[in-house]
Amino acid sequence: MRVLSGIQPSGSLHLGNYFAMMKRMIEYQKNHELFCFIVNYHALTTVSDAAMLRQRTFEAICDFLALGIDPDKSYFYVQSDIPEVTELTWILSNVTSLGLLERAHSFKDKKAKGIVANHGLFAYPVLMAADILLYGAELIPVGKDQKQHVEMTRDIAIRFNQTYGETFVLPKPDIPRDVATIPGIDGQKMSKSYGNTIDIFAPKDEMKKTVMSIVTDSTPVEEPKNFKTCNLFKIYTLFLDEEGKKELKHRYLKPGLKYGEVKKELVEVIRSYFEPYREKREKLLQDRDYVMDIMHTGAKKTRAVGLYYLEKARENVGLNY
Repeated sequence: MRVLSGIQPSGSLHLGNYFAMMKRMIEYQKNHELFCFIVNYHALTTVSDAAMLRQRTFEAICDFLALGIDPDKSYFYVQSDIPEVTELTWILSNVTSLGLLERAHSFKDKKAKGIVANHGLFAYPVLMAADILLYGAELIPVGKDQKQHVEMTRDIAIRFNQTYGETFVLPKPDIPRDVATIPGIDGQKMSKSYGNTIDIFAPKDEMKKTVMSIVTDSTPVEEPKNFKTCNLFKIYTLFLDEEGKKELKHRYLKPGLKYGEVKKELVEVIRSYFEPYREKREKLLQDRDYVMDIMHTGAKKTRAVGLYYLEKARENVGLNY
């Protein structure tokens, strides 16, 4: 099965990125045909500093490589290294209705949060559709908030196939129930846009400050705590197996649990979990030429696949003459 997903280099890598997408992507490369990419065109909707985007793109590449993406076992590339995706975006734009884009939850949510509503933000689902359809991807690991975008991709592909003949594969979202939405420190979905993330490679003092600011309720120490509504509990259990989750639930249900102590534990748990990857990441950050060689090879390999579907689309709409 062909699996595809990507991550925006619009900020430092955080727990939401890792558990909602990256961890699963790394696991998928073992038994599936994996397409994994750095989504820097999409990042232009929120990042306007060229030097920052360039650096964050490089850091995101190093993050993936350090955490276990194998370029020899996957298609690993940067979105902007594939010019075919922008051509396909324009082709798809002509079968995408205005009403479909206006119904996008993400667009309406970001407008409500005060993010400037430019055309890039509005047309985001069409570029995402091109990212998926260009490679015939079948399964798309995403967070719950991106489910609608995958459904919109299906709608666009169906409309294209009905209009011009069978061309694109219809993808489906992959959203495991236990990590559908990763909460941030304020209880909202963890997102760089909301400034509520826990960065996995942050220095210890910075991480401690962030974790200690996780919003919790005011239940007195001597009373049991409600683990079902607790952001701290939801984040902590990302690192626990079933037995560990049961033990933490038991602690919450007994009087005497102090949120501050649990937060201190969580800092150590996060640091310990990602420590094996930290050293490899630092080495990659210091060897730009090596990293760039990997990405150039990945782009070449990926473009060969994308050209197949783009040429089908060009032929079917009449652009090949």
